Amino acid sequence: MNRAADAAVPTAAWTVVIPVKAPAGAKTRLAVAVPTVEREALARAFALDTIAAALAARSVARVVVVGDDASLAGEAEFVPEPVDRPRGLTRAIEYGIAHAGASGDELEAQGVAVLLGDLPALKPEELDAALDAAARHPLAFVRDADGTGTTLATASSGAVLRPHFGADSAARHAAAGFVELEASAGLTRDVDTIDALADALELGVGPLTSAAASRIPLRGGASAPKSS
Repeated sequence: MNRAADAAVPTAAWTVVIPVKAPAGAKTRLAVAVPTVEREALARAFALDTIAAALAARSVARVVVVGDDASLAGEAEFVPEPVDRPRGLTRAIEYGIAHAGASGDELEAQGVAVLLGDLPALKPEELDAALDAAARHPLAFVRDADGTGTTLATASSGAVLRPHFGADSAARHAAAGFVELEASAGLTRDVDTIDALADALELGVGPLTSAAASRIPLRGGASAPKSS
């Protein structure tokens, strides 16, 4: 038995909550550069590629997608956002965390993370590395590529996760005692603009994003490369 190799494989111990907005109302900042149909296709692709990466991560035991469109959950567990309450990112995240915790006491032995659903360049091993680092801290977060936002917030076993997504979330997470983690580009490169999309494509995106972006002009007027 290769114990060193076994020790290098992350244990599936994390529950990951991913809030996903319906494509019609998602990625509105892309609207200045991308027609409505293509923008909605991109939003759907971003979510599904992000979810697929989370599902494939060896450290992730469970992925909970919360939103109002079950088709955006892929093979993950879907939780419909309540229609009788005010809606929004913060509410969706709170509901997803509460649902995950209410479904069984096994959550107490796991870490809980919130991952945003617009990380099409995310690779499973990048998420594994971040969650392995997060396990060393009660609370942790990953700053986005632009520097002010957050793509991942975590609470290890025994800590309560109350994340602070929204405007200036990186500063608010730091102020609330979350430890900032170093992370690879695939985990930090969220996509809200056409330039961010170009950056993600250069990193290498999931197959659905590659296909959805293949006809969209990017920087310099070039189109995204077609998926192989």
